[in-house]
Amino acid sequence: MTVEACVDAVLAGLDGIRSDVEDLYRDLHAHPELGFREHRTAGRAAEALRGYGYQVTAGIGGTGVTGVLARGDGPTVMLRADMDALPVPEATGLPYASTATATDGDGVERPVMHACGHDAHVACMVGFARLMAAATDAWRGTLIVLFQPSEENGDGARAMIEDGLTGKVPRPDVVLAQHVLPYPAGLVGTRAGSFMSAADNLRVTLHGRGGHGSMPEAAVDPVVMAAMCVVRLQTVVSREIAATTPAVVTVGSIRAGTGPNIIPDHAVLELNVRTYDPAVRERVLATIERIVRAEARASGAPAEPTVEHLTSFPPTVNDAAATATVAGAFAARFGADARTLGLQTASEDMSEIPAAFGVPYTYWGIGGTAPELYADAERRGTVQRDVPHNHSPAFAPVLQPTLDTGVRALTTAALAWLAAGGGPDRA
Repeated sequence: MTVEACVDAVLAGLDGIRSDVEDLYRDLHAHPELGFREHRTAGRAAEALRGYGYQVTAGIGGTGVTGVLARGDGPTVMLRADMDALPVPEATGLPYASTATATDGDGVERPVMHACGHDAHVACMVGFARLMAAATDAWRGTLIVLFQPSEENGDGARAMIEDGLTGKVPRPDVVLAQHVLPYPAGLVGTRAGSFMSAADNLRVTLHGRGGHGSMPEAAVDPVVMAAMCVVRLQTVVSREIAATTPAVVTVGSIRAGTGPNIIPDHAVLELNVRTYDPAVRERVLATIERIVRAEARASGAPAEPTVEHLTSFPPTVNDAAATATVAGAFAARFGADARTLGLQTASEDMSEIPAAFGVPYTYWGIGGTAPELYADAERRGTVQRDVPHNHSPAFAPVLQPTLDTGVRALTTAALAWLAAGGGPDRA
């Protein structure tokens, strides 16, 4: 069988499972769970895999799940889906919208929703795993499906690795993954090399001297200090990094004070940094620290600022050969809907998994926006305003063709290696 004939054979079962994939998606969307609390989601994935005949290992890194299915000699391919949701109040108006809440790391009860499409990732992976298990003659080798916790916090992949992931499943030859993005549904997009940025989250505590709002001369005002830092930090990218070099610095949170006539004794800034190049990353982080320390000295602060590195994500840099293999398979399967995507400023921790095994990977995007909505916004030049993006309270991939595309993309990519008699290492 040719690779395309094998893909046809596996996807012949898609019509028969479509409603089940859609039902699973709706259920997961209505029952979102934060990182390392994905017990219900992980349980549904593990139960499904066991029913399809996979060798299942659950509880890796807390809530991670793997399923292994062997079909004789051939390559070993791992595909990964993330499971966690976000502390975001849902505003989609969908009949299956989330009403769930959860306590965050600060002990605050917050609304929770799948604002980044991880529910779609899980539903598509379960559907793909079911089709592969049923197509006994269409592929050869070993298939590993992996459901990862806590991608949003950047520590889920690391938790699975530290819990012995590399010793719990066979070593793959390649790792594959996909993500729903705010492009037209039906589109699939690849990119060789740099694809998603590295990300660093920082907390800066500026120390002042508290006092009465009527006597600022007796205090050192950390609110003014914080305001000056916020303004100055806007120059890191605009004045210290070349215009041709992509980087982003965002001050996402400022906390200070308890009342209008009280000068507090400290202010807290939380920052997010996105870069693609390690040297640029180091320069940006060093510049941020230089700026906040200089502003503190200029304000006569009684103590140096405290700079804490909270979390970090590695850059996603797709292997050229693996990406070429997937891009070629997508072109044959999706035609004009297979595209090359631009750099993405979002970040991912998936690359830590192939790094732990020492193997190549490629990570692609699929569209999740209603095509007519996207086309109308594109004509008006209002895509950024009118198309809900990931992490928005209004973000919810249109059911179809998003889910079908996700299942088809996973199948097509996996069979580029596993197709019976085909695959890049058996050409």
